[in-house]
Amino acid sequence: MIRRLASVFVLAALAAFPGAPFAQDRPALTIEQITQDPATWIGDWPEAPYWTDRGERVYFTWNPKGRFPDDSLFAADPAGGDPALVSAAERRHLPPRYDGVWTERLAYAPDLGTRVFSRGGDLYLYEIGADRTTRLTRTTARESSPRFSPDGRRVIYREGDHLFSMDLAGGGIRQLTDLRSGNEPKDSEPSAQDAYLRDQQRRLLGVIARGVEQDSLRRLAGERDAAAAGLPPTHYIGDERIGSLLIDPTERFVAFTLSKPSRPATTSMSDYVTESGYVEEITARAKVGADRTTSTLYLQDLARDTVVTVDLSSLPGAFAPADFQRQRGETADSTRQLYALAPQWSPDGRFAIVEVRTVDNKDRWLARLDPETGTLTSLHHDRDEAWIAGPGISWWGGQSAGGWLPDGETFWFQSEATGWSHLYTVHVPSGTVRQLTSGAYEVESPQITRDGTAWVFQSSEGDLAQRHVYRMPLRGGPATRLTEGRGRHDFALSPDDARLAVLFSTATQPPEVFVRSAIATDGPAPATQITRSTTSEWQAYPWREAEIVGIPASDGEAVPARIYRPENPNGAAVFFVHGAGYLQNAHAWWSSYFREYQFHNLLADAGYLVLDLDYRASAGYGRDWRTAVYRHMGGRDLQDYVDASRWVGEEFGIEPERVSIYGGSYGGFLTLMALFTEPEHFGSGAALRSVTDWAHYNDTYTRNILNTPTQDPEAYERSSPIEFADGLEDPLLMTHGLVDDNVQPQDIFRLSQRLIELGKRDWELALAPVEPHGYREPTSWADKLHRIYDLIRHTVGPERGGDETEG
Repeated sequence: MIRRLASVFVLAALAAFPGAPFAQDRPALTIEQITQDPATWIGDWPEAPYWTDRGERVYFTWNPKGRFPDDSLFAADPAGGDPALVSAAERRHLPPRYDGVWTERLAYAPDLGTRVFSRGGDLYLYEIGADRTTRLTRTTARESSPRFSPDGRRVIYREGDHLFSMDLAGGGIRQLTDLRSGNEPKDSEPSAQDAYLRDQQRRLLGVIARGVEQDSLRRLAGERDAAAAGLPPTHYIGDERIGSLLIDPTERFVAFTLSKPSRPATTSMSDYVTESGYVEEITARAKVGADRTTSTLYLQDLARDTVVTVDLSSLPGAFAPADFQRQRGETADSTRQLYALAPQWSPDGRFAIVEVRTVDNKDRWLARLDPETGTLTSLHHDRDEAWIAGPGISWWGGQSAGGWLPDGETFWFQSEATGWSHLYTVHVPSGTVRQLTSGAYEVESPQITRDGTAWVFQSSEGDLAQRHVYRMPLRGGPATRLTEGRGRHDFALSPDDARLAVLFSTATQPPEVFVRSAIATDGPAPATQITRSTTSEWQAYPWREAEIVGIPASDGEAVPARIYRPENPNGAAVFFVHGAGYLQNAHAWWSSYFREYQFHNLLADAGYLVLDLDYRASAGYGRDWRTAVYRHMGGRDLQDYVDASRWVGEEFGIEPERVSIYGGSYGGFLTLMALFTEPEHFGSGAALRSVTDWAHYNDTYTRNILNTPTQDPEAYERSSPIEFADGLEDPLLMTHGLVDDNVQPQDIFRLSQRLIELGKRDWELALAPVEPHGYREPTSWADKLHRIYDLIRHTVGPERGGDETEG
C-alpha cells in the first residue's frame, strides 16, 4: 500500500487560506517570537467539543487570547453566534457529556428519557425532557459506576468494594455483594489427642451432642435469616485487592478481579529547583522487565453461593511461544501471563464477552463467558508476533474494546487482522464474525447512532494524511463522507443524530469548532464556524503548508514526509524526527509539534530544506509499518532517514555533511543512532530528551517492541545508542530536563559518562533544571531552539563556522 503511494502523493503547495504574500513579503520570524506562550501568540485553540443529552448547545474548553483559566468551559448555539463562558455555578449543575446511548446503554432508563451519572463521588439522576437533575446521594463515601436495572426502577452502583441497589420509588438501598478481606472464620483444628477427647465427649454424653446439634441449627437459621432479609452471601478474598467489580443485569452473577498486593518497583530522581530550597526526591516509574501484577477474574453466583475462577488457560494458543523463542527451539512458554478484563454483559444479561490479553501483548481473545462454570469460548483471536495495537485496540490492554449492537446479541470490535484497523462484528449465539469496513486505511472512534441504524466514525480512507467523518449502515455497506476541507475532523455526534460538533484543523491553522450536518446526503453540507482563535499577529505571517511527498526507500517503499522548500536554498538540509515512534506527523492537519512547525518555517526562510518523515514505526499506515521496528529500533526506522539523506543529495544536490538531524524522545534516540551508526550520511545532530538505553525505559512501551532484557538481550543491545557511542564523528548537541520522569536524566548522564570515557570531544549537554519530558517554560524552549539553530548554522549552514545571524 505504501509503495503504491509513491505514485499518488500529492505534491500540493496549496495554501489553506488564499492570499498569502510572496516570499519577499514574509515578516522575519524570531525564536523568541515562536516560543512565547501560544495562547497569546498563536491564540489558544478550543479542545474536546461535546453535547449534553438535550443537544441544545455545544460545549468545549477554550482560553481565547489567554484571558481565562486553561480549563475554562464555553458553550455556543450550534446555529451560530458568539460562544459564552459557562459560569462556575452553571458548570457545577451541568448534565454530563453525551457519548451515545449504545456506549453506555444501562446508564439510561429503558425509555431513554432519564440518565444516571456520578460526579464528585455522588450519584445524580438527570431527566432529559424536563432538564432536571436530582441528587441521589450526598456522602463522604465515593459512589461510582451507576446504571439502571433493566426495568428502570432501581440504580445499581459501586461504593468501595461493594455493589448496592437503590430503589428510586422508595429510596431503599440493598447491598448486593459482600466481598470481605481476610479469611473465613473457622474453628482451629485440634491436635489428634484433643480431637479424640472431643469426639469421645460427643459420643458418650448426650448433653454435649445436643449442644453441638443446636449450634449447627442456629448457624443454619442465621444463614436462612440473612437470605430471607435479602443479604448477599459473604465471600472472603484473603489479602488480595479488588479491581473490577460489576454485576450482570439479572443480578445473579458478580464478576470481580483480584490481584495480589505487591510493592511496585520504582526508580527515584532529584528535583533541584524547589520552593523549599532543598533537593527533593521524586519517585518515578519502574524500568522495563519489572514484575507485572496481574489479576484473576472470578464469578460469584449469588443464587447458588458459589465462586468460580474464569479459566484462561484453555484459550487456543494461550501458551504459544513467540517467534524468537521458537528460533531457540522452545515449543511452549509455560511462563506466559494471561489476564482478563471485566466482562461486557449484553443489556438483557443473556451474553457476556470477555477480552483476554497477554502481558507480552502478542495475543488478544474475545471470548463468550459461561457465568455458571467460568469457561470461555473463543470467538475471535488476534495473534501478532510483534505486538497487538492499532486504532481502537489499546496496546496496554487497560480498557476492553467494542460494545453491543442494539439487537443485544451482536458484539462489535476493531482488529488489525487484515493489517489495518477495521470494524468487525461477531454474532455471539452463532460465533459468526463479519468485517464491516475494509481497505488500506484505518477506522477510528466508531459510534452507533441513537436510532440504532448507522455508524458514524472517523477514517483515513482515500488519503492517509487526512481524517474525515463517515456515516455507514449498521450492518455495513457504502460509507458516506460527512465532512469536507483538507485536514483533520474530530467529531461529537449530537443526541438527535442530526449534527456533528467538529474540531477541524489544517496544516497551517490550529483547530476550530464547527457544526455541520450528520445526515448522509449526496455530499457534505456547509458547516457553521463557532470559534475563531488565532491572533492577527499570528495571521500576519504566511505559514507554509508543507508538501507531503513520498521518499523512495531502499526496500521499495515510499516514506511519507513533510517537505518545507526554501525560496532561496542555501545548500543545506535539516531532518526532523518526531517522538513516540507510534505517532503520525506527515499529515494535513495541525501538528502537536506546533513550535517545531514554526521553527521549520524559520529554517526555510533562512534557506534550509526541511524534511519531517513518518518513518517506519509511525502511526497511520497500518500494522506492517508500525511493527517494522520489532526487535530492532534504530534499524528500518533509521534506514528511512539514511535513504532520505541520499534522496536530498540526488534531488537537490545536498551533500551528506550538509544534513543536520534533530528530534526529541524517540526522535532524540534516532538522532543518536544516526550519528553513532550512520555518520557518513549526516553532518550534525541535536538529540533532545533522548532514550539512550532501552533497558532503562518503561515497561509497557518497551516490552511490546523489544520483549524484556532477560528474554531478548540481543534486541536491546542492537537498539540502544549507548552500545554504539564509539561511532560518534560529527558535532552532537544533547538537551534534557532534570525533572523528566519519562526519559529520566540518568539516561543522558550514563551516555555522557560513556562519551567521556571514549574520549569524544565534539559534543555538548545542555540541562533544563525545571523541565519535565515536554518543556513548559517559554524561556526553556527558546534556549533549546537557540542551541539547535546555532548547531545547524555552525555545522551545516552555508558558512560553517561563520557568523550568520538570526533575527
